[in-house]
Amino acid sequence: MNLNFQLDDLRVFCLAARKASFAATATELGTSPAYVSKRIALLEKALGVTLFHRAARRVTVTEDGERVYASAQQIFQGVDHLGETVAGGRLDPRGTLRVTTSFRLGRRHIGPLLSQLAQRHPALDITLDAVDRRVDLIAENVDLDVRVGAVDEPHLVAHQLAAGARLLCAAPSYLARRGAPASVAELSRHDCLVLRDRNQAFGVWRLAGPSGEEKVKVTGRLASNNAEIVRGWGLDGHGIVLQADWDLHDDLAAGRLVPVLPGTTQPADIWAASTVRLSHSAKVRACVQFLREELAGDGPFALRRSHAIHGRG
Repeated sequence: MNLNFQLDDLRVFCLAARKASFAATATELGTSPAYVSKRIALLEKALGVTLFHRAARRVTVTEDGERVYASAQQIFQGVDHLGETVAGGRLDPRGTLRVTTSFRLGRRHIGPLLSQLAQRHPALDITLDAVDRRVDLIAENVDLDVRVGAVDEPHLVAHQLAAGARLLCAAPSYLARRGAPASVAELSRHDCLVLRDRNQAFGVWRLAGPSGEEKVKVTGRLASNNAEIVRGWGLDGHGIVLQADWDLHDDLAAGRLVPVLPGTTQPADIWAASTVRLSHSAKVRACVQFLREELAGDGPFALRRSHAIHGRG
């Protein structure tokens, strides 16, 4: 294998892979399909692999091509990062920004806010993946993971975006049928709707209240890895839920859910984890600062926090 090739050839290949057409690639580059075909052929010769299955009007990436494409994205991000590091992070945000977060936080808040960020910085290409699991930022080539809960990986940089807490609540119909627990320990005798959260031990609730920090093992007939489903079961009167105050705000305000053990909470601040410091990456810095301002502000996608956190209904 001869690795003597130009980065420009790699860029031509990536563009052709996205467009699945040498002609469309040539049009965007302002050149000819023959030129594109020549650059791809030179890259294939240098790498010793076939990158495309060629047809009359369309090309498709081979398995080797898919691996080269994934590696190329890492190379280009590394080049972007090198430029930002040399410039001390003073460049305008540009390049690809890959963000991960949980499903509900992404749908209700992070997704709409990244739409606004993209409008503010047109040189920024943003990818948002919603996954309810712990993400390996290095292995999965992620720039920023927005999560509920602290960043405990020692090799990552933590950025707090907004304050938050998880609250206990239930539907009035459930409390009328089963009564309200008088202590954290009594939760073990209730039907609790357990969320298989990506950052929490399953079925174990650690709570802080008037008696300090307590831990209780909870069980129930229903469990899910989706917070929206769990909250729906709570609204249907199936049991007690423990979810973020900003996620419960509307239901608590409307009386569809009622606080249980007011003043007893679980920390649920919003954090972003990155592999680089803000001073080293303009795109990560711009995203963190924007999310921090908007989540804590009064805009349509800010976090709405409930008074029930302080024991007031």
